[in-house]
Amino acid sequence: MSIQGGGDARPLVVHLLHRFDTGGLENGVVNIINHLPAFRHAVVAVTEITAFKDRVTAPGTQFIALNKPPGQGLWLYPRVVRLLRELRPAVVHTRNLGAMEFQLPAWVARVPLRVHSEHGWDVNDLGGVSRTNQRLRRLYGPGVHRFVALSRAIETYLTGPVGFPASRVQRICNGVDTRRFAPAVQPPPEAWPYRRGEHLVIGAVGRMQAVKDPLNLVEAFVRLCALCPAQATQLRLVMLGGGPLLEAARARLAEAGLGGQAWLPGDRTDVAALLPHVDIFVLPSQAEGISNTLLEAMACGCAPVATAVGGNPELVTDEGNGLLVPASDSEALARALSRLVADPARRQALADASLARARREFSLDGMVQAYGALYASAR
Repeated sequence: MSIQGGGDARPLVVHLLHRFDTGGLENGVVNIINHLPAFRHAVVAVTEITAFKDRVTAPGTQFIALNKPPGQGLWLYPRVVRLLRELRPAVVHTRNLGAMEFQLPAWVARVPLRVHSEHGWDVNDLGGVSRTNQRLRRLYGPGVHRFVALSRAIETYLTGPVGFPASRVQRICNGVDTRRFAPAVQPPPEAWPYRRGEHLVIGAVGRMQAVKDPLNLVEAFVRLCALCPAQATQLRLVMLGGGPLLEAARARLAEAGLGGQAWLPGDRTDVAALLPHVDIFVLPSQAEGISNTLLEAMACGCAPVATAVGGNPELVTDEGNGLLVPASDSEALARALSRLVADPARRQALADASLARARREFSLDGMVQAYGALYASAR
């Protein structure tokens, strides 16, 4: 594989990530690449690149996996320096702490513009309280020209506990493609097992891992069926996404006798066709930046219920366009869901308000323009 741009004079942006796999962060990178043709793009993964790369449609995009084993990546620095000198990018854009250390070889390679984004916190550092992680960000940060915070909470973290000057931090929220994610105008795909009007579908999309807390939603659904006996036979749960907790979620639903009222198919490539057929969308995460899946659900006309963490309150105003609940509290989540199950008019009002807000404030075009302007500053 050639890593040169040939006769293409467009400046190159290297998106340097820990791993390029299914996820909200990676989906945001795909959106930038596919909608920013003024630049060439390359994805460099510290570990591996999966079939998720097939979502990139921009011609000529390069994919390079470094295949680093677990542990600190110091020994990879010379290789990354050589790679960047050969690629000659105008911009290197790293994301989250797992890739931030590679800002150091980008500095050695004298890349003209070095950008680092923070998307959210890991389950092992909810709220960014770890002093070690704060120190690591300070250690890796001096050569970064511009930090991008995807939420107001992350912006406050970078300028507060981490201590970067506000002049170096820029907030750019995720945007949603409201042409692709929109209310249903077509019947659901054949795989969809439920019928609108007959079933009331509670849905979630996300990696089945601890920080996303899918078992919290499973427990809330079990409790919801007990709280709403009149509607219990109509209730259905859809959870789209694979991961280490998928089998545990299926087992808990089966144990509760609700396996027949739930569809957990693992990873899907047709989320945009499925989401419009969800009535209530739930984001049960313990930590979030600006959630792509929450924005996509809002744009599809779902009524959202989300945990009050990270950037979620920037997308969902409690009682305004959705409901907010405490994290890791399945009882509170069940009660919030029961309110919307019992009140179809309220549910529709929140769905309508969310759709309007997604279209008005969180457009994909606005996000892409912001990154385009940032990258162009390297010229």
